[in-house]
Amino acid sequence: MARILVTGSTDGIGLETARTLQGLGHDVVFHARSEERAAALGDKPEVLVADLADLGQTREMGRTAGAFDVVIHNAGIGGQDERRETGDGIERIFQVNVLAPYVLTALMPRPRRIVYLTSGLESVGVADLADLQYERKPWHGMQAYSDSKLHDVALAFAVARRWPEVYSNAVDPGWIRTKLGGPNATDNLPEGAETQVWLATGAGDALVTGRYFKRRQDLRPNAAARDVRYQDGLLAACAALSGVRLP
Repeated sequence: MARILVTGSTDGIGLETARTLQGLGHDVVFHARSEERAAALGDKPEVLVADLADLGQTREMGRTAGAFDVVIHNAGIGGQDERRETGDGIERIFQVNVLAPYVLTALMPRPRRIVYLTSGLESVGVADLADLQYERKPWHGMQAYSDSKLHDVALAFAVARRWPEVYSNAVDPGWIRTKLGGPNATDNLPEGAETQVWLATGAGDALVTGRYFKRRQDLRPNAAARDVRYQDGLLAACAALSGVRLP
């Protein structure tokens, strides 16, 4: 039995992932952005509460969450019609989708396995280190989302390179019918959870690192994700914004 944290696990793919892992007999800790969402789970699972759009709460969660065998960074938000900043003065998509998993990775004890959820839209993401938060270029919500998903793949690969003892991988769950995916999405919830469950608990082919998967298939990511200069630049930018350095 493994102790596993799934962020953003009060609904959608995160909830499906957490429930599937529970059904397999693992000790699963859920994560909610508010006490109200935690209470809505209903059956009193162990839940960590932190709004990942708040740096203070994210850092506190990283420092106090404790040790896990597996961490699945599932939490994320989609494209926004207009550019919005959090209370920390950081563009919201970048803070929730990229900076939060970076901070948690840097502050929590190293697990044996880490999974970062991305999207097939990482293929059109742009590795623009000069303007990660769309402070100068025109706002485009879906492009900002796509960029964030490329950053997540680069983060997974950077962690794999720096921490060779940790299995760190990225997963595209597919276009899943959830609040984020919308009613026209092509795939069902169980499909959206399958690969990260396999990477979290499997043996053999699941014991790999620095890979990008969909439906357990090893795919070729956006070429930028493997650029070490981009990876290191992204880590440096996240460290400067958060005040937290990846060990």
